[in-house]
Amino acid sequence: MHLWKRLTRPFRHAPHGRVLRLSPPESLLLGFTLLCLLGSGLLMLPGAATQPLAWHQALFTATSAITVTGLAVMDTSSFTALGQVILLVLIQVGGLGFMTFGALTLLLLGARLPLQQQTLVREALGETSFGALSQLVRMVVTFALVVEALGTALLALHWVPELGWSRGLWASLFHAVSAFNNAGFSLWPDSLTRDAGTPLVTLVVSGLFIVGGLGFVVISDVREKRRWGRFSMQTKVVLCATLAVNLVAMLALGCLEWHNPATLGGLESLGDKLQAAWFQAVTPRTAGFNSVDTAAMTDASSLLTMLLMFIGGGASSTASGIKLTTFIVLILVARAFLRGTQPAAFGRSISQQTVMKAIAVALAGVALVFVTLLVLTITDSRQTFLDLAFESVSAFGTVGLSRGITEELSSPGQWMLILTMLLGRVGPLSLGYFLATRRTGGMRYAEGHIQIG
Repeated sequence: MHLWKRLTRPFRHAPHGRVLRLSPPESLLLGFTLLCLLGSGLLMLPGAATQPLAWHQALFTATSAITVTGLAVMDTSSFTALGQVILLVLIQVGGLGFMTFGALTLLLLGARLPLQQQTLVREALGETSFGALSQLVRMVVTFALVVEALGTALLALHWVPELGWSRGLWASLFHAVSAFNNAGFSLWPDSLTRDAGTPLVTLVVSGLFIVGGLGFVVISDVREKRRWGRFSMQTKVVLCATLAVNLVAMLALGCLEWHNPATLGGLESLGDKLQAAWFQAVTPRTAGFNSVDTAAMTDASSLLTMLLMFIGGGASSTASGIKLTTFIVLILVARAFLRGTQPAAFGRSISQQTVMKAIAVALAGVALVFVTLLVLTITDSRQTFLDLAFESVSAFGTVGLSRGITEELSSPGQWMLILTMLLGRVGPLSLGYFLATRRTGGMRYAEGHIQIG
């Protein structure tokens, strides 16, 4: 009897009528898990694929779409029009967040957003204030649809003349939605390598996933204030860091791959090389598209790409990773310690709580990547260590770039990637939330000293 009470404790009615007493991270993880199962069931429908689809293949693909990763055990072209529509819907829902759609539905029906759901949406969007949350949710969906429509129109200028109206418009819509949501799914088996020298495609697609990776809070701040001096500290940090990281990555990858005949060295003109270098520099920010063969890159370029994938995009965006703001805070903290000053940026100090959160997120991310890589080295020892490491970081950052081994991984290895993609999307901090023992009112201890370094 006591065992039954313990097992059913989370499902008993709470005082306020709630059936499940779950924290926001737990609710988000449960929601994404259920969406993955639902998506895999839809992909198993007759007529969704052109070839027989195993259950684990459907689950892997659905999880990759919901978590906007882009890793695939089969080409997107292997799905019929119905299957591709299902993938597109999963990408859109996963990119904007299922709680955003739920909140928008209530708002459109004229209902007041309950406090519990406000907490869930706040967790999904990374927003810290309840004020103007309803307005933010509306802005998120409206902005996403407008940008995706604009991207579709621009891409159609290239693909409609090449593929015809129906195929061209569908390809434009699919890639625009996939790019804005940082999903990385492409209708072509070679991703965007065929258009590596087409400015309209590379610039529009990269622009879409850069905007999607800035974060909706940053976009809202820019839209409302419109002046640099009035932007929040986070907006300034994200905009400056995005520009700096992208330019440094482009310069580094350009130097490393310029004479590689299998990547940039194989392109004809200077313009094509610069476009490809730019695209490969910004796509690891969890976008997942590639305009050159990722498996043919040098080891140094692969290592740099892994770092970019681990960092990810902005907070409260369609991107994942530890987030750009976390990376910048860690750098500022290290710089402040070496200088003996307080960590600060743009005339504002960084709180201790923010520093502790950044450290927790980074360590949780490192731990998840390490565990994933450890499992893969056991289950798929025939693969090279670099390929497995690349795959592990790509799954954690929900990027989707691969060195071509995803389909070759064993079933246990693919199951590990499914778990990593799911946890990487919900967030390393949420993973730590599940594992930590929640205590309140603990004892305060006398301060001790531990030697570091």
